Amino acid sequence: MTSRFTIGDTDFELDGEPHRIISGAMHYARVHPELWRDRIRKARLMGLNTIETYVMWNAHEPVQGQWDATGALDLGRFLDIVAEEEMHAIVRPGPYVCAEWHNGGLPTWLTADGDLRLRSSDPRYLEAVTSYLEKVNAIVAPRQIDRGGSVILVQIENEYGAYGSDKAYLAELIRVTRAGGITVPLTQVDQPIPHMLEGGAHDGLHKTGSFGGRIDERLAVLREHQPTGPLMCMEFWCGWFDHWGEKHHTTTFADSAADLDRLLAAGASVNIYMVHGGTNFGLTAGANDSGRYLPMVTSYDYDSPITESGDITEKFRAFRDVIAKHAPVPDEPLPEPVDAPTPTARLEAVASPLDLVAAGRGEFAAPPMMDELGADVVLVEYRVDAPLDHPAVLRAEVRDYAWVRRDGTLVGRLQRTLGDDTLIVPAGSELSLLVEETGRVNYDTKIGEPKGLIGDVQLDGAPVTGPWRARTIDVPALGAAITDAAATPLDGPAVGPVGLRGSFELAASADLFLDTRGWGKGYAWVNGFFLGRYWRRGPQRTLYVPGPVTRTGANEVVIVELEETAEPTARFLARPDLGHEVE
Repeated sequence: MTSRFTIGDTDFELDGEPHRIISGAMHYARVHPELWRDRIRKARLMGLNTIETYVMWNAHEPVQGQWDATGALDLGRFLDIVAEEEMHAIVRPGPYVCAEWHNGGLPTWLTADGDLRLRSSDPRYLEAVTSYLEKVNAIVAPRQIDRGGSVILVQIENEYGAYGSDKAYLAELIRVTRAGGITVPLTQVDQPIPHMLEGGAHDGLHKTGSFGGRIDERLAVLREHQPTGPLMCMEFWCGWFDHWGEKHHTTTFADSAADLDRLLAAGASVNIYMVHGGTNFGLTAGANDSGRYLPMVTSYDYDSPITESGDITEKFRAFRDVIAKHAPVPDEPLPEPVDAPTPTARLEAVASPLDLVAAGRGEFAAPPMMDELGADVVLVEYRVDAPLDHPAVLRAEVRDYAWVRRDGTLVGRLQRTLGDDTLIVPAGSELSLLVEETGRVNYDTKIGEPKGLIGDVQLDGAPVTGPWRARTIDVPALGAAITDAAATPLDGPAVGPVGLRGSFELAASADLFLDTRGWGKGYAWVNGFFLGRYWRRGPQRTLYVPGPVTRTGANEVVIVELEETAEPTARFLARPDLGHEVE
């Protein structure tokens, strides 16, 4: 038996009866797939009846034409588990999602085309978007509620009114979505600011809002622009994200619970953003730039009711109590947090780890930008002969972080987040810059901006002429390469760049928290699983290791340290350390 989900004059309707959506955001790409059911089940225990997820295009198609919807990207399985847990689903496929995710979810092979107008009715952009949406719709359509599945709503674009107002673009997204077999209601979301709600509006879409306070005021503005049908806060911000170099953000759970109560008391539907944030595993963290470039940390805990490692919180309990005033809540025991094991691993060193996965890309008259060297390149070494018999002022625009060497010796760093673009370098012959992209901007007009060395590199005001030699470093491949390479024991701190590896024992598979305080800047793996980036700058001091990644008996940790020194021991803590809190 199937059901029908529609929008009535005053509310959402399920089989003709009024229905309130009480949803929580949970991005399958940010959660280990073996933990999907656990996190979904805990969201149900909080009183939710729906799970919302974005679909990250660049995760599914990092290389054009190579689509992947398996393993951690198996959207169909995720939606099936939602249905098995007797919950509904909201799918938000973008194509742009923001979400503090690398490039806002858009593939770098797409945004590298400078002649293409993103998020518009540009025919070449729409051709790529159509191909993407057809693949997503093929997964979602058979899992809609009117076909016995979980999906009740599909969103078109994302906060489009903050970016543009191309109605032909929105119309084409709607056409492609309907042609792909999507029959459930279609929504839009924007902040409840008049010009945003108007810019993102289309007759084929039901307007929803994104906000985290001033509930009555924002619902009133939303009602002005959506005179009939249900009011819905599609993103009820109950926490916030963190940038490297800032404090860890939290919200007072009592205040958030009071705002949630006001939403539900007003009869509105809600999607809690995030009910469970998860992790920016690998190289998936994004960045913001509203005058200053700020990259995201690896954790996406978001101060959510369900933590990054799946623990329930005081916020969870407060929200559950609020929801119980307005809707049924399961009468089941709640799991208690547990401390993780705290093993240690003595590390051995692999010298020159970048050489293991480096690929020479030839010579260039000027330093090439990363997108010219391939999709999702994040680490490039640039070299050039630049002989001088005296110290000189180096000037270079780097995106986003560079280690500068003279004849192989580190002489300094250039950091975009600090506005660094000059450095005094000594006399010498060869100049080299190892440049790291530390996160692609995920919001506003700087999405898709070039990365690497931008424009001329100068010494004492004169451009450094080529030939420039460039080689790319395959960062995701570093973990396996270091596992297989020859290594030597460490008696003290190691000088970077260096590969570090060690083994530790576990009595049983378990969540872990890798302590990164003994290292400077780099990447980490456990048993070949790419945990993500660490950085001494903080606030994050631990990396979450999902339990399914670990095993009974011997386990391996791999570190790639890019800074000067690294401690010779890997330690794990009983609880996460995401930094000092700020409200």
